[in-house]
Amino acid sequence: MNFRRILAAATLACLASAALAHGDEDHGQVTQKAASASAAKAGATASVRHTTSPQRLPDGSLFVPKPLQRQIGVRSEQVVIGPLSASIELNGQVIADPETGGRVQATFAGSVEPGPKGMPVPGRKVTRGEILAYLRPVSSAIERGNQKAQQAELAGQLAIADARVRRLEELEGAVAHKEIEAARIERSALRKRLAATSASIDSAEPLRAPVTGVISASRLVAGQVVDAKEILFEIIDPSRLAVEALAYQAGIGATLISASALSEQGALELAFVGGGRQMREQALPLLFRIVTPNSMVAVGQPLKVIVRTAHEIAGAAVPRSALTRIGAGETAVWVHTDAERFVARRVHPQSLDANRVAIVDGLHDGDRVVVEGAGLLSQVR
Repeated sequence: MNFRRILAAATLACLASAALAHGDEDHGQVTQKAASASAAKAGATASVRHTTSPQRLPDGSLFVPKPLQRQIGVRSEQVVIGPLSASIELNGQVIADPETGGRVQATFAGSVEPGPKGMPVPGRKVTRGEILAYLRPVSSAIERGNQKAQQAELAGQLAIADARVRRLEELEGAVAHKEIEAARIERSALRKRLAATSASIDSAEPLRAPVTGVISASRLVAGQVVDAKEILFEIIDPSRLAVEALAYQAGIGATLISASALSEQGALELAFVGGGRQMREQALPLLFRIVTPNSMVAVGQPLKVIVRTAHEIAGAAVPRSALTRIGAGETAVWVHTDAERFVARRVHPQSLDANRVAIVDGLHDGDRVVVEGAGLLSQVR
């Protein structure tokens, strides 16, 4: 009986305390609303974080799950804002190194004949002094007739001179020795003139390679008639090529630190050789030698030459692979702001060399910039 009285009193006390705590408010309804909001927020967050596909968020940033980042090879680097060497881009072209290249030209109009190894073709290795082909002179009917007439006249003069020498030699002792020597010298001169005239009519002149290398250009076939000064063969050394660039600022050569070139095959390291002092097409030609071994470039190929100067600019150096296009063709980089979040930053890059660019605005010290996979991130919709 006492136990029942104690239990009833405890129950009444609990009810009274609950009534005092709530007052006139409906706390059950408030608690239910808060729980519903928390559940909705947790569900939305979970729906984004637990998805396996990338998404573009309403603010323009990207959500990319970690497994997908590893799959597409996304890699980021932390950037540092500091002084960088200013660079200038020049238009250049690959040329044969003047020290190792050479060309064969026709010294007169003639017909081309194959050499001892046949007609040279592009890619064939040749050595200095090797006979590549023969050039047989050609002339009009009137010129050939005049040459034949001169040849006949010289032959007659030589016959007279030869007979005179024999007659004087028979009278040796009765005729002064100096007369015999003069006759012999005259006969020798006539023989040389006749040989030279005959050679200009019938004999072919050998065309020899001026340097050792590889034939880079040749469009000749046997029997082809060429004009005087026409280029017949061009020879280069593939391991020693050069680049000629046009500089529109006369002081670039004095402040130049290093140079590189950007081609379709990749980056090329260049060594500055020298620059001209005479304007050509309102610019000064600068000569560089390609240092990169086994560079797969061809003579005449256009290149973008990037020259580093002694002037400095403030910015962050990033690889060219970090640059991407967004929106209306604007240049941007992707910044890795969170484990699975990426934000695009519009930037204005300046070239540093063939592999890197300087970002002078749009980044902050310590930002993590995507250097690999930036193009794939830009395709997320």
